[in-house]
Amino acid sequence: MLYQRNVMQREKDIESRIPERDRELFDRAWKLARENHGDCFTFYLPGMIRYGDVRGLYPALSLTGSRCQLQCEHCKGLLLKPMIPAPTPDALITKCLKLARSGHSGVLLSGGSDLEGRLPWGKFYRAISRIRSETSLFISVHCGFLDYGTATALKEAGVDQALIDIVGDEETAQEIYHLEGLKRVTGSLEDLFTSGLEVVPHIVAGLMYGRVQGEYEALSIINRFQPSALVIVVLNPLKGTPMATVSPLNAIAVARLIARARVMMPNTPISLGCERPRNKEGELMEALAIHAGATRMAVWSQKTVDLVLDLGLKPLYQPTCCSVPYREDFSNKLGMPA
Repeated sequence: MLYQRNVMQREKDIESRIPERDRELFDRAWKLARENHGDCFTFYLPGMIRYGDVRGLYPALSLTGSRCQLQCEHCKGLLLKPMIPAPTPDALITKCLKLARSGHSGVLLSGGSDLEGRLPWGKFYRAISRIRSETSLFISVHCGFLDYGTATALKEAGVDQALIDIVGDEETAQEIYHLEGLKRVTGSLEDLFTSGLEVVPHIVAGLMYGRVQGEYEALSIINRFQPSALVIVVLNPLKGTPMATVSPLNAIAVARLIARARVMMPNTPISLGCERPRNKEGELMEALAIHAGATRMAVWSQKTVDLVLDLGLKPLYQPTCCSVPYREDFSNKLGMPA
């Protein structure tokens, strides 16, 4: 009885954080998630992040090392530093073969961009093809802003899925990403889908200096297509960038975006991604994301696992990026209950 009372109290505490005006939206989002995705909730451990005694088996490799010409306002190339450098085709092949031999599930290929938001994919097609033919690694690419020819070549090389950041307004495209305009973003998304690649769009909530600006328009842009999944990440200000002192979006603002995404795209897996605050507000963000209809989460707190169980959901675990569909052969490598 005491346990049941504690569970009920926790639920009341979380639900009390949802404004009255949002209750109907959250209720609808929760029901749609259950109707279309059942009672499973998948937790992901990406990259080489450790959780207790286990670690992710899906590292990110940078094709440009720490170099980036575009220098977006929220990153300034700093997000490249923790990645494994693989600046040449031979280096990429060597490192991926080594990762495959050591039991890794896959890799995320990323890197810095030129002044038009492009990565140097051209010189890596043959290397990717060899990795595809000689390993069972699942290959994701953080593709940048590309054209149809590049998207098609990536698919032919054996890439499994493309991840792309989507913004919904001209000001964010120009001032944050330093692009000529939003057409560069929407055109890249259209070319990706036309190529036949599996596409997982990402939205950085609060990207415009911690404000909501264009995120809902970004949802509308994405909703014109059929993404295999959608990832919502949250601006986590980095020291050394112009956004270092910015306050991230609060938990309810992020959850409201997730709930709207669920209503717009009931059949699409939606994840709360790994880039987000790691504090009490972050824990509340995790809880509200579940109530808002998310079905995946990258990295987690034990409180959130407890909540999933309290809500009658079944937790699953996978040591990959949260863009990757759940697979038992990947899950079994994590050493946690399936």
